[in-house]
Parts: sequence; C-alpha cells; structure tokens
Amino acid sequence: MARIAVYSLKGGVGKTTLAVNLAWCSATQSARRTLLWDLDPQAASTYLLGVAPKARRKAQAVFTRDLDPVDLIQQTDIAQLDLIPADTSLRALDQLFHELDKKKRLAKLLERLDGDYDRLLLDCPPGLTETSEQAMRAADIILIPVIPSPLSQRAFEEVSAYFAGRGFKAGLMPVHSMVDRRRKLHGEAIARHPDWPVIPMASIVETMSARRRPVGAFAARSTGARAFAALWQAVERKLADRDLR
Repeated sequence: MARIAVYSLKGGVGKTTLAVNLAWCSATQSARRTLLWDLDPQAASTYLLGVAPKARRKAQAVFTRDLDPVDLIQQTDIAQLDLIPADTSLRALDQLFHELDKKKRLAKLLERLDGDYDRLLLDCPPGLTETSEQAMRAADIILIPVIPSPLSQRAFEEVSAYFAGRGFKAGLMPVHSMVDRRRKLHGEAIARHPDWPVIPMASIVETMSARRRPVGAFAARSTGARAFAALWQAVERKLADRDLR
C-alpha cells in the first residue's frame, strides 16, 4: 500500500481539494483500492465526499485505544474509494501525540491496512505539528500545494528545510495550486519551476463544495478535472520510480 500525504504549512492553498480529487482519480481512473484518511479536524474531505461520521465513533479514539482503524472506515458512493472521516475530536490530536511520545504511532496503525488497499491518502491539518510529523514519517510521498506567491513559496521553503533535517524517507512533491496564468506573479513563479505540476484556479473546482463531489465525477472534461488526472499520473510515476507499485 503506497502512502501519499497531502500537506501544507499554510491553510487555504487547496490542500483538501487535492486530496479528494486525487483519491477519486486513484479509485476511478487507476482502479486502485483507495482509502482517504481525513486527519484535519475541519473535516473538509469528509464533507466533500458526502459522508456523515458514525455518531458513536470518535476520530481520535483510534489513537488512544486499542481500536483497529478498520473499525472507522466508511464507504463512499464512489466505487473503490473508502474514507476514515474526521471530526472535532482531532483538535486535541497534537497534544495526544505529544503525551504518547510514540513518533511512529500513525505509521504503525497504517500497517494494519496493508493488503486491504493499494493507495492511501492522508489529508493532513496545516502547520508544523506533531500530527504533520507523524504523517511525514508514515508517508512515501508528500504532496505540498504551493500558491504562486512569495508567502506560499516561503512556506514551502521552510517545510523543505525542516524536512531535510529530519531524515524522513518520503519524497517531497510540490504542486502549483490555484493558478491564474493571467497574473504576472503566477506566470513568473511557474517559469521558475516549470517541472512542478499545475492546478488551475477554476470556478468548476469551487463548485465541489456545493455538489460535494470530486470534479471528475461531475465535470470530467473540464480543465480542472484534466489537471487533477495529470497530477495523479505524475504521482503514479513517482511511486513507480520509488518501486512503490
């Protein structure tokens, strides 16, 4: 099971949009058995996939008790795509990880899912936190959405420097997100990093929150859907290069 974390130091950069659409591409276009684990207490991935968490479950419980993560999995209405939903109990997850003092707690939990899925995507909360460190240790690839602006670029550089000093095994994969090619600043940023995948700023992508569906599920021929599909193929190639098929 290949593990892909979608992470950003900053909020509001399209992180959850990436996670949901790439999970859809994995399940639908690559026919992979796919699990999306929503680790963000805002539960945006959970909302966008139209899933209501089971009332008697708490998302944090899998970390504090001897609870199998399989018990939290819920099916979506998309074939081959399952979800571990988030809820507000995850707001205390950073403190919990600190108290547990188990740096690979998340990685150990993911081992229980090996064999059940081909691809796992982690929608991580923003910020350099205990939770993000757990995800970085557990992941094979970390996708980082970067808006073409100086502040977002600076945030990516901070993450890269932090990452380099920790010896994580994962590969970083920056992605230009929410791109408007009409803006000079965006064009200059893309020119500096022509090898980074590009996800455009598009109204059809914003429509996701109203439809509660991935873009490819309702606008398969749109520019946004094609961009997510191309990004997913780039992720698959990177996994193949790392012998994580």
